[in-house]
Amino acid sequence: MKIADQLSTLNALSPLDGRYASRGNALREYLSEAGFMAHRVEVEVSWLIALSDAGLPELAPFSVQARQKLSNLVENFTEADAERIKEIERTTNHDVKAVEYFLKEKVADDEELAKAGEFIHFACTSEDINNTSHALMLGRVRDNVVLPRLNEVLAELVRYANLFADQPLLSRTHGQPASPTTMGKEFANVAARLKNAIAAVAAVEPLAKLNGATGNYNAHLSAYPDINWPALSKGVLNKLGLTQNEHTIQIEPHDWMSALFDAIGRANTIILDLDRDIWGYIALGYFKQRLKEGEVGSSTMPHKVNPIDFENSEGNIGLANALLRHLSEKLPVSRWQRDLTDSTVLRNLGVALGYCMVAWDSCLKGLGKLEINASAIDADIDACWEVLAEPVQTVMRRYGLPQPYEQLKALTRGRGITQDALREFIAQLDLPAEPKQRLLDMTPRSYIGLAAELARKVG
Repeated sequence: MKIADQLSTLNALSPLDGRYASRGNALREYLSEAGFMAHRVEVEVSWLIALSDAGLPELAPFSVQARQKLSNLVENFTEADAERIKEIERTTNHDVKAVEYFLKEKVADDEELAKAGEFIHFACTSEDINNTSHALMLGRVRDNVVLPRLNEVLAELVRYANLFADQPLLSRTHGQPASPTTMGKEFANVAARLKNAIAAVAAVEPLAKLNGATGNYNAHLSAYPDINWPALSKGVLNKLGLTQNEHTIQIEPHDWMSALFDAIGRANTIILDLDRDIWGYIALGYFKQRLKEGEVGSSTMPHKVNPIDFENSEGNIGLANALLRHLSEKLPVSRWQRDLTDSTVLRNLGVALGYCMVAWDSCLKGLGKLEINASAIDADIDACWEVLAEPVQTVMRRYGLPQPYEQLKALTRGRGITQDALREFIAQLDLPAEPKQRLLDMTPRSYIGLAAELARKVG
């Protein structure tokens, strides 16, 4: 068998660039190699413009035309530009230096900017550019891709919470019949959890630093001892929408990244929990799945409509969270002032979030196929009169009847009970007329507490 050398969706090693390539398209602008280069160019240009405004005697403020040219390098960055940087890197064997040389090439034909060429990357260590780029990349992908997609999942859960708010559902604790709820309330439970998890993802504040080789502005002060470099650095970062981390080694210590990955991982775990519960409800026949013409459920069993979307979501969440967990645990750890292990690991941001995108897309696809099977749900709950043992013994407790729990345990534990047998038991209880009648009128379907109200309360 001969496999082509040129990368395609069929010969890619990762399904993220193969089978699932289209699902990660929204990430490529931010987290691809070209996206990383584009952000590095943006940071270098931002630093250079700030230096020109800092009052340095050797670097006058740039003209409007020069600023526009620099801005164009950022706004019009192309894949061809990324290719040129890679070509330069083959000589330098250093990716950030290649960006510096690329920018010097781009301004060489402009007299004003060419004179400022040696102020490109001035006093910076590579990690000043990289950490700021990563903060921009993650902040933007979080705001423009991750949060919108998670909110799509949340919106579907809220929709189902309201749609099924009144549909009684037999609960199962430890897999056994338990006090009824409603299907909408179960969706509302997940929606409330996911809403909190999304808020935690949104709350993480991206941090960055532009403070030199070991975080002390050594080179900066050696050239211009009278400049307030921490303030200048802060201004550049704030203009980029980032918060300055004042205390760093050569790298920004990545604690904020760890918090972000943990928060995304928690959202994933909630969705995985949902995947498994819906899988179970499909197995019980509580949900049917809308059929799509031409789809096959099994290669040998024609009757099957498998819950593959929820299984796909669960599997890819496992991969995503394994990577997110590794990123969270590894990135805040660095030997002394710097080692390179963070750099190679950070190249997998797109992989970790790519598996998230596949999982969220599959969950949404599965949710979109669901059709409730009310008759199956009702049949199960109608057959479980033993769940009313709880309200009967609770009312007995209120009115001081002897051994209420023990009496109901003897009546129902492990063997269920019929409607007639339960009503016969209630009828002989020494209770006031009103509560006795309320118990006699109660059915498993009506014993749902505030489930419907709580379902609607989620949004």
